[in-house]
Amino acid sequence: MPGLDSTQISGSVERVTYYNAETGYSVIRLKPDTRGMLPFAYAPGREALITVVGNLPEVNPGEWLKLTGRWTTHAQHGRQFQADLCEQALPATTEGIKRYLGSGLIRGVGKVMAERIVNRFGEETLDVIEYEPQRLRHVLGVGPKRVDQITRAWTEQKAIKNVMLFLQSHAVSTGLAIKIYKKYGDESLAVVQNTPYRLVQDIHGIGFKTADKIAQALGLSPEDPARIEAGIAYTLNRMAEEGHVYVPQDELEPEASEILNVAVDKVAAVIDNLENEALIKRETITYALPTPAGANATPPAIREERAVYLTPFYYSEIGVTNRVRRMVNHPTSRLQASGAALGRSPLTGQLSAEQQEAIRMAVSHKVTILTGGPGTGKTTTLRTLLDLLDRYGHTYALASPTGRAAKRLSEATGREAKTIHRLLEFKPGQGFGLNDERPLDVDMVVIDETSMLDLVLANNLLKAIPPDTHLLLVGDVDQLPSVGAGDVLRDLISSGVAAVVRLQTIFRQAADSLIVQNAHRINHGQLPLTSRTATDFFIFIKEDPEELVALLTDIVQRRVPEKFALDPFEDIQVLSPMYHGAVGVTNLNERLQQALNPPAGRKPERRLGGRAFRTGDKVMQIVNNYDKNVYNGDIGRISNIDLVQQTIHVNVDGAPVVYDFLEADELVHAYAISVHKSQGSEYPCVVLPVVTQHYLMLQRNLLYTAITRAKKLVILAGTRRAVAMAVRNNRVTERHTALDWRLGNLSGESE
Repeated sequence: MPGLDSTQISGSVERVTYYNAETGYSVIRLKPDTRGMLPFAYAPGREALITVVGNLPEVNPGEWLKLTGRWTTHAQHGRQFQADLCEQALPATTEGIKRYLGSGLIRGVGKVMAERIVNRFGEETLDVIEYEPQRLRHVLGVGPKRVDQITRAWTEQKAIKNVMLFLQSHAVSTGLAIKIYKKYGDESLAVVQNTPYRLVQDIHGIGFKTADKIAQALGLSPEDPARIEAGIAYTLNRMAEEGHVYVPQDELEPEASEILNVAVDKVAAVIDNLENEALIKRETITYALPTPAGANATPPAIREERAVYLTPFYYSEIGVTNRVRRMVNHPTSRLQASGAALGRSPLTGQLSAEQQEAIRMAVSHKVTILTGGPGTGKTTTLRTLLDLLDRYGHTYALASPTGRAAKRLSEATGREAKTIHRLLEFKPGQGFGLNDERPLDVDMVVIDETSMLDLVLANNLLKAIPPDTHLLLVGDVDQLPSVGAGDVLRDLISSGVAAVVRLQTIFRQAADSLIVQNAHRINHGQLPLTSRTATDFFIFIKEDPEELVALLTDIVQRRVPEKFALDPFEDIQVLSPMYHGAVGVTNLNERLQQALNPPAGRKPERRLGGRAFRTGDKVMQIVNNYDKNVYNGDIGRISNIDLVQQTIHVNVDGAPVVYDFLEADELVHAYAISVHKSQGSEYPCVVLPVVTQHYLMLQRNLLYTAITRAKKLVILAGTRRAVAMAVRNNRVTERHTALDWRLGNLSGESE
């Protein structure tokens, strides 16, 4: 309820000066409705616009707001209105209605059409749209289809506003409210009020704490089993996002207890319930601890832990174990008849001994892993193997976990390569078309960039591979592990079940590259080399973070394009270890967007989810969208933003992709991306800030992964101390997985 000193004002948003998507803190310029305003609050002789500050929903120019708050005077910025409450209202004046309808809020109505409609119906316009939309057909250019479109858009806006009004009091941003509406439609309010914890699983960006705040405001007891179940599931999912397949129960209980702020015994009791409902699985896993160097030959110490799995991860781990074992032990092979000839073919004569061994392994073993760093000849080995298979009439399929990696594989081999999802004929809502019952009909399956292969995808892949087909997994085990849960490549290697060939010889043409040399130096714990005569590897030293941001911007905008004739959009990719901070992904994207694609008078743009999308922007898809044929990690350029139809048009590898404004959460700016998001991709030039502020992420495999993404040029910028920290830190973050244990013990039940 407003205080006694509260004031109410209303008006239309002229521009958004600042908006923080996480907190909602905004600075906007408001064109006020001066009717009824007190003289001391607003006078025609003063400024025409009012500065409004406060935690507000995300708004766009033209929207009409009703604000409650108080007038304040800022020492630097002068008189402004501090808003405590905000209602996105409907304007009452004809001028306000014109601006409101012409702001792009209502699909199908632009500035010209808004002008025509309001000129026809005046102050009745919004009532006509609400109650008598067929009257719109009296306006020039409005036919039956346009009337239906405007009516649907008007209804949709009302529904979103209803959700937002409820969520505003729980500090849920406008962007998340739109995601909720996109997911649940007209059921949005009912879902939020009746089953708020569903939001955690269904809506990317809504965490347990936000849903919990809503639930508790609705009166749910802190010790309600439904709340504790949601907290445990959230904890398990959060750990899965960090790569863990399971969580030891002695870690899960205190972690969930802290998140829920309830006693540990309450958590333990609900874990039992979840297992009874088959929502989780538990198993005792036994590990032999490594014997310290120099210790007497005694039996190794044994460690047991009670592993708690989300059910899909448990059965995926069991499935991978059983299927790999079935392939390895199966008595027949589709390459059996020509296996010896394949291994001795003259085509292998120009290969090194390591490479020849790799081919012999691939044709004589059912499951083979080919690993090695840059310049060691993995691609040459693979091309030769495929030539051999072609010569002897054998069939094969090539795939990679991501679209960009599949494209690279196709370019490197001269053969068709697909994403694993496409290879297995995945369809949204239906799953994988190829599986145990309808497997792949090929003699060999080759998967590239296998370090990116997570456990669940590996299980679905193996379902579709018959036991007499050969599987060759190609990848660099020293790169970062998969973004999804699991550490499949490392687990397969450490289990000893697969045949493993590691290429180590660096070929002469690759050895001339400082990128290749330094990648291997870093991988062996040595600092990268620099040289006055270097042409492909540079380090710029800059201590101050703000000065470093300016340097990075100049490198991308001017220095590299001028010296190396590389395009800042198409050829240069900035990578960063973290999202936050001055040289994190978020801030770098804002600065690089401003430098490379600043706003211009006639350049369409729209603020969505706290970000300004602008024609010409470089953007990245962050989820797989099979309907649009775009995948996590695909990068493109915005070719147009249609403010009337509320669509964003993106060119991805030459193919046009159209996004509704409600789908904009699938896109992020890609002037800078995380090192993890760069996996499976290559860029002519990589620019990487390396600063001590990123110490949590400064690991050898992260620096190694970033450098090996570059084809022609690497530029590190920051401090030598930070580079040294990354090189020294060879502690690969331990993931809780038991695949290697299962493969070694034949443990676990069948599916």
